[in-house]
Amino acid sequence: MDAIFKALADETRRNLLDMLRERDGQTLSELEQQMGMTRFGVMKHLKVLEDASLVVTRRSGRFKHHYLNAVPLQQVIDRWIEPLVQKPMARMALDLKAQLEGTGPMTTTNDGPPDFVLETYIRTTPETLWDALTDGGKTPHFYIAGARLKSDLKKGGRFDYLGPDGSLMLGGEILAIDPPRRLEATFEPGWGEDKKPSRCVYEIEKQGDACKFTILHYGLPAGQEGVREGWARIASSLKTWIETGQPAAFTNAA
Repeated sequence: MDAIFKALADETRRNLLDMLRERDGQTLSELEQQMGMTRFGVMKHLKVLEDASLVVTRRSGRFKHHYLNAVPLQQVIDRWIEPLVQKPMARMALDLKAQLEGTGPMTTTNDGPPDFVLETYIRTTPETLWDALTDGGKTPHFYIAGARLKSDLKKGGRFDYLGPDGSLMLGGEILAIDPPRRLEATFEPGWGEDKKPSRCVYEIEKQGDACKFTILHYGLPAGQEGVREGWARIASSLKTWIETGQPAAFTNAA
């Protein structure tokens, strides 16, 4: 938490986050041109943001793209803001949330850069994390509205989240699956008028006694930008549930 507050205390770093919120995935050169400061200066501020996990990066060819990572902000919200939402002082923090919501070095893929990247570290094993993500009996503890996953977990199979009443909240087709490291599926929203599909990826990488959990989203249609906030809430709640056994209030889990 200290690293997050330190990073946010500087106006230049807040400006960098604003730039990424407005257009995620920018390169160092693109950020440098807007900042009016030296390349070294921009790199120095980005390093502080990366150390606080507020910015994560992904390489595509020879370019390194920077993404605003919403998960640490969501964890601050879950811990400090949600319990205080009925109090006037919480409004200041909610305004900060609205300004900064968005999307470590990762390996290159054959895809172009994703629309956004979210990343968090969870103290667990890859197998336990994979099980939480793919077991329909566990997803209600961390997924929005307590949605239950229904899937046969094979390439070409369905990957659907059902609400408590059995209605389809989110659907998808599994494009690639490599337990317990990677799962790629189409993203077909079950809400709103524009239900154009996109693509999402879960990546799990063992890091000592923890796992780095990354969510990447590609081809997000205009009008579905709120998906990024939803993913941040899910990742934050998943971390809390695995590490403490306590589900988030918004899951409505039993």
